[in-house]
Amino acid sequence: MSLIITNIALHYLSKKEDTGEVVLRLGPENIDFTQESAKTTNFVDGLHTIYNAKGNKAYGSFSDMPSEGDAARFVDLMASYLTEQQSFYDFSTQAANVLKNEIEKYDIDETGYFVICHYEYMGGRYLIIAVIPVSEHYSVDGELNISAAQHLDINKIQLAARIDLFDYKDNAQGNRYISFIKGRAGRKVSDFFLDFLGCEEGLNAKEQTQTLVQAVEDYVAVNQLDPSEKQKTRKDLLSYCKEQKASSQDVSLQEIGKVIESAGAEQDFYQFCQTQSYAMEESFPHEQAVVNKITKYSGYGNGISLSFERSHFGEDVIYNPHNDSITIYKVPPNLKEQLMALLDSEKVEAEKVPEE
Repeated sequence: MSLIITNIALHYLSKKEDTGEVVLRLGPENIDFTQESAKTTNFVDGLHTIYNAKGNKAYGSFSDMPSEGDAARFVDLMASYLTEQQSFYDFSTQAANVLKNEIEKYDIDETGYFVICHYEYMGGRYLIIAVIPVSEHYSVDGELNISAAQHLDINKIQLAARIDLFDYKDNAQGNRYISFIKGRAGRKVSDFFLDFLGCEEGLNAKEQTQTLVQAVEDYVAVNQLDPSEKQKTRKDLLSYCKEQKASSQDVSLQEIGKVIESAGAEQDFYQFCQTQSYAMEESFPHEQAVVNKITKYSGYGNGISLSFERSHFGEDVIYNPHNDSITIYKVPPNLKEQLMALLDSEKVEAEKVPEE
């Protein structure tokens, strides 16, 4: 396992039902994360993996705005830890109190286990901050007695952010050294967590990825590649982006230029992007869901779900815009079996209906 924990702290935030008061219960000062204690490392590794897999992430940086009143800013607390002015545990408890105040200010129910961890992974150094929801699970003993217990449900995590400490140190004026999960429960929740971090949105990964996909489509069109070469170029891009996502690495225009080189093209892809002046950075974190669409079309609605490779369009899949219909040739065998069984069952039902 290539993940190495430097420091970790765990605290608990709950809310009194009768008064609405937020209660912070501090965790132990020393959590064992040595090699002999695999549970903590496995937990952080799972949190890291699930966070990486989240597709709805945004990117930003620390705001220059001062905090309200005498409240401490998260970035200042973090800096005091990184410069060894205070211990990690003290940093974590102060950060937990800042979070507690934000929850009270917004009067929301986003409580759970507050985890803050400083770790290294594949040459990178990160600080991950998350509020992990609590879920109940049930077990049965040998006497068939049912008991309930609570556990940290990291699969349902929605409030989390990660700071790339190397990027922050080398490029404090950048706009993407903080990544965070975009809230789906409304702006109120997103605002509360961003305010806690003192973070403002910066680089838009979705827009950058959409521009990349458009640039690739322009590239294959300008170079007049045949259909098979176009599809290969798209698949090469898709494979590269999947590899980068799996290793938590940015996509690089120069690397893509080497990946999708086309024989006979006057320029490689990187040179093409430079001459066309696309609004893209040299490298950036991408949204895989956007890239996936470059080789596949899919849609869902009114109880119908359809997905097919782009190379089939116009050949095995024909769309008629005049009557808004799709004709599919070479029906997949497993679907054909189901359709034949359905036809047989309908035939049997029809034979059962008595004639008048």
